[in-house]
Amino acid sequence: MTIAIERIQTDNSLPLMTKQAMTWAEYEQWRDDRDAVGDKQLQWFFDRDCLWVRDMGWEGFVHAQVKDLFIMLLLTFWLSHDPQQKTYSMSGGLLEKTGLQAAAPDMILYLGDEHPVWKEGETRRIDLDRWPVPSLVGEIADTTLASDLHEMKQIYAAMGIPEYWVVDVQGRRVLMFCLESKQYVQVAVSAVMPGITVEALGGTIDRCLRDGHGAAVAWFLGTIV
Repeated sequence: MTIAIERIQTDNSLPLMTKQAMTWAEYEQWRDDRDAVGDKQLQWFFDRDCLWVRDMGWEGFVHAQVKDLFIMLLLTFWLSHDPQQKTYSMSGGLLEKTGLQAAAPDMILYLGDEHPVWKEGETRRIDLDRWPVPSLVGEIADTTLASDLHEMKQIYAAMGIPEYWVVDVQGRRVLMFCLESKQYVQVAVSAVMPGITVEALGGTIDRCLRDGHGAAVAWFLGTIV
């Protein structure tokens, strides 16, 4: 299937955004074609009979650095906060609600016993008709801030994910949203991971880009003691 490209952004420094009206069956065919050729440079999401595709190219240096930082922060924080509680990071996995939505967040975190378990021969996608939604998802917005705050936020709210973070790399800040009455409300303190504030996360990004991951994590943990 060939996707007709409709340019959403006009700034050539931003990833090319494309969209195409598409049924769920057509989406599944398109998705499986991408799997077959191993096209890792595309990020896509599906919502209400429309496929959106971002041609990301190779992952940027700062994007990769900040994504790894946040996975480290979340796992380290939760282990220090509640070492008996199970934690599962499945970042980059494809979430699907059959016929409705699909997306692959930069960060996917499950807390507790209820989490997807893969078995030999099963699909590698996270089927939200079978498994619970993640406790938290996030997007690392280096060049994608506008769509992460609009289309992606709407999709994750429709999926019923309790908390959504947008990490604004260029702005050195985190925008945090909690789900209330099926809509996201911006907050300053995490409800899923009590004790984590947007202020501390913003400061940690600065330290990571200046001093590296180890110094940033140590500073962050010191702010929540």
